[in-house]
Order: sequence, then C-alpha cells, then structure tokens
Amino acid sequence: MNKTNIKKTPNENRPGYRKTKLGWLPEEWEVVRLEKITTIGNGTTPSKKEDRFWRNGSIPWLPTGKVNDAEICEADQFVTPQAVEETSLRLLPKDTVLIAMIGQGKTRGKAAITRIDATVNQNFAFIIANNKLNSNYLFSKLTFDYLKLRGSARGGGQESLNCGIIKKYKIPLPPLPEQTRIADLLSSWDRAIATTEKLLAAQRLRKKGLMQQLLSGKKRLPGFSGEWEEVRLGNYLIKHNETTTENNQYPVLTSSRKGLFFQKDYYKKQVASENNIGYNVVPRNYFTYRHMSDDLIFKFNINVLCDKGMVSTLYPVFRSNDIDQYYLLCLLNEGDAFKKYALQQKQGGSRTYMYFGKLEKLKINLPPLPEQTAIAKVLSAADAEITLLEENLATLLVQKKGLMQQLLTGEKRLLS
Repeated sequence: MNKTNIKKTPNENRPGYRKTKLGWLPEEWEVVRLEKITTIGNGTTPSKKEDRFWRNGSIPWLPTGKVNDAEICEADQFVTPQAVEETSLRLLPKDTVLIAMIGQGKTRGKAAITRIDATVNQNFAFIIANNKLNSNYLFSKLTFDYLKLRGSARGGGQESLNCGIIKKYKIPLPPLPEQTRIADLLSSWDRAIATTEKLLAAQRLRKKGLMQQLLSGKKRLPGFSGEWEEVRLGNYLIKHNETTTENNQYPVLTSSRKGLFFQKDYYKKQVASENNIGYNVVPRNYFTYRHMSDDLIFKFNINVLCDKGMVSTLYPVFRSNDIDQYYLLCLLNEGDAFKKYALQQKQGGSRTYMYFGKLEKLKINLPPLPEQTAIAKVLSAADAEITLLEENLATLLVQKKGLMQQLLTGEKRLLS
C-alpha cells in the first residue's frame, strides 16, 4: 500500500497525543475501566406488600423513569429506614451517577446524576466515583456516550445493560483538575439551557392562558365591547380543489404537529408515492390538515414555504375569507370550540375523522374583524417570543454538543 494515501486522524501529527483503544488522546490521559475508579451496583424495590417499608417513608426512592430528569433534585416516592436496613437497598450519596439498564423507547442507556441522597430500583445501575474521578465529569461523559453505551446492551427479546457491562466500560480519564474544569464549563452551559427551558415553559403557559381567555371572549382587549356572533365556520372557508396533473409537479409537503415542512427535510428523504399525480395543491398562505386523528388532535398549518406545494389527498386544502388568518389558525389549533366539536365526531373505534364538510359545520362565536385582528396581534407577539426562546435553546444545545465533542475527547484542552 502506498503510505502517502493513508488518511491521518486529526491528532496524529499533533505532539502530546497518543493512540489508544478509544482513539487519539492527550498523553496525560489514561484509559480506565469504570470498575477501577468507581463502586458500581444496582438497587432494589422493597416489597409493596410490606407496609413498614413504605408507609410514612422519608428516604427518596427513584424508579428508572427519573433518569429523564438528568439532574435529580427531588423524589416522588419514599421508603422507610426499615427498608434500607432489612433489604439490599443502599442509600446512595448525592452526586451518584445513575444509568438506566432497561426501559422503553430511549430510556435504556440514559445517564442521570443525583443531587440528593437517595435509593434506587433494580433497573438502575449506580456509579459512585472514587477520589480520582469527578462525578460531574463522569455524568457528562456517559451522557455524551449514550448511543455507544446503549449499543452495549445484551439480551434477546428486550435488550438490557447490566452491572458487568458497566464495570468493564472504558472511559478516558484526564487528570482530576482538568476533569473538574471540563465539568464546570459544561455545567455553565447546562445552567443556561435550564434557564432558557424554564423561560420557554413559562412563555408557552402564558400563551396558552392568553388563548383560553381571548379566543373565548372571557377577556376582552381594551377598546372592544361589542357582542360576538355565533356563526357557521364554513361561511369563512373556501375549499381549494386544485390537484397535480404531472408527477413531482411541486415540492411534497408534510403537515405535522410541529408545523409544515418540505417532506425531504422532515424525513431526510422523500417518502411520497412514486406517482403523485392527483395530489392536493397547497398555494402559499393556504391551510391544510390531516383529516383523521387517533387521539382527537388535529393540527392545522399554513403554507409559508413555497408558492405551491402538494400534499396527499388525506389533507384538505382551504383558504380563509373575511376572517383574520392567524386568528383562525389559533381558533382551530387551540380553541375549545373545535376541541369539543372534534370529540363529538368520534363514533366508535380509535380513529376520528374531520372531513372538510364536517369542519364547515362547526359553529363558533366570532368577534368583529377588528377585534380578531387585535387578538391575533397579541397572540402573534407571544408566538414570536416563543420562537426566539426556541432558537436560543437550539443554539445552546448545539454549542454544548460541540463542546462535549471537543472537551471529552481531548481535542480541546482546559489546562488552567
């Protein structure tokens, strides 16, 4: 083989790095099995038949689902001191790292860290760091290694991790001061992410309250006091019946609960049928929605992506007439009148249908157009604040992912 054609890894020509089983790492870093620098075990579930183990319990007990808290600061279930004394349950100190060994969906392989003394169930592996390991560094590393750790699972029908696998799991180990600096820097991003998530949750709750009050007329904006009129929604909708006449005539759109997307971006590939002649055409600023639902939730979206797109025939298309467009969007997606009407359409089975003809028959209390516009302006402003917070959160998450990639592999060093 011609050696000049061998592709070198990023750190191969950098002084101070050496090749290890985990890749190129700084020379000062070790590669160690977790069992060498931690105490590893799992918890148990005291018998629910033994009242003395649970009644008036004061010691936190964590089921596997708590792994989704990431940083566990409180418990929902508690055991008694007798449970710790009479079973194999162990009271773990705060800053213990936990790994979910089994679980549905994405649970298996997830890491969490306790910020309280607690006990855990048998489906958690606990990892208590010794004096050579910073617990927060370990938590960050195992969080970063989620897919790799999850892929280490064994078993037949339901794959699972076990303490043996975790004991043999290898991690790169920087000197303790560098571990601490890495953990502290990543924690600063975590705090910013947590703050933004709280602001986002509060803003979403605020918007929900505004919609409940303004769309129902329970709260009126200053300057408006006239009566609302009960009307048939169909008087304000115009169905669009245009269909494609050529294959791939327009971009295929996906109308989802997260919004309207180009299908190739939403699924990372095109999933429409090979022959899409006869698909419904969605002009710019027109509405579309899936006319069936398994959980009574229907999501209406407006095409702001392209001049014309296309959706399958399961998605009716219409435009608004003599009604504020954004007001109508909020009314359909969040208004109580539509939710109650959707419930009335359920006729046995698990699926509910909301054909356009049914949608037209919905009766709503409608304010005059100027008040609709004023309400829409308030709700649109709330939406803009939510969008800004979502963008900020997405930026922070991308930044943290990049930092983890650099710091936890030694690509970037924090030496002082």
